[in-house]
Amino acid sequence: MNKISIISACRNESAHIRSFLDSLLSQDIADMQWEAVVADGMSTDDTRAILESYSRKHSNLRFIDNPGRIVSTGLNEAIRASTGEIILRMDAHTRYATDYCLRCVETLDQTGADNVGGPARTSAEGVLPQAIAAAYHSPFSTGGAKFHDPTYEGPVDTVTYGCWRRTTLERIGGFDETLVRNQDDELNLRLLRSGGSIWQNPRIMSWYSPRATLSGLFHQYFQYGFWKVAVIKKHGTPGSWRHLVPAGFALANGLLLVSIAIAAMFSASKLLLLASILWLVMISLYASANLIASFAAAYQSGWKLLPYLPFVFFAYHLSYGSGFLAGLFRFRSSSASSFTNESVFARITR
Repeated sequence: MNKISIISACRNESAHIRSFLDSLLSQDIADMQWEAVVADGMSTDDTRAILESYSRKHSNLRFIDNPGRIVSTGLNEAIRASTGEIILRMDAHTRYATDYCLRCVETLDQTGADNVGGPARTSAEGVLPQAIAAAYHSPFSTGGAKFHDPTYEGPVDTVTYGCWRRTTLERIGGFDETLVRNQDDELNLRLLRSGGSIWQNPRIMSWYSPRATLSGLFHQYFQYGFWKVAVIKKHGTPGSWRHLVPAGFALANGLLLVSIAIAAMFSASKLLLLASILWLVMISLYASANLIASFAAAYQSGWKLLPYLPFVFFAYHLSYGSGFLAGLFRFRSSSASSFTNESVFARITR
């Protein structure tokens, strides 16, 4: 049996790190040779003390420093510090079925894929977080990405977290350390373009805790959109054309509203009428689609979520789209490595 190295990167996770470590240590892998390496991004809360306490009690668990402080540098540090032939990633904001690791390794062996994982399931408490989770699984917010479908089994273009043979990561290289977000998507895109394959197994079960506020969701997806531009710039083409739709929506809104303002300022009645009609048509179509998607999501997840869902969908689209446009502007003259950890584009928040 190959040795398994479970890797994770965290920073200032005192509210979640205990439940994550308990979930990790409860994995049904007693018959396997395994280790867990957690890279801490120089936490300033109680995270390091908690990691140290757990590592003293469990010889299979250790933590290391991640001076880079972001996920991609932390994962690479953990990979370099690990010794297993199989690398399995876990995230601190996720709860895992006790057979999660076992299913990952089985799927890796049975399918022969280069990367395997389960679908993106969510677990949320409170009406607004539940609405955010419900929208997360809707094709209206995700463009129909298969890893958002908890029932789909088969090849995908990306997968939640991941499980690889070490030789695969050595062949394609680790995570791109210039990326604060989208490092998973970029690695998987690189893997596919090198001739590799990614497989999703719905029996690999985990539950992610989504953002609990609209401001937190907006900040998260603004960064996703922003850093997606860096991935596209690196590879010369988007991994999927669905990534461009929110940016088109945000750009069209901006251009039409600016046209309306200019026309009103200079009393250009024809331009004002044309721009107003186009904007109203676009907004009406979007509002109709949003309401249909909201009713569909509420039907699936609970009618109490309906009043929140239109705003949640709008937050997903506007944040990702505006982040993408900001990325187009900034990456014209700035490299992905030029952002500090404390800038709005790089700071990870919950």
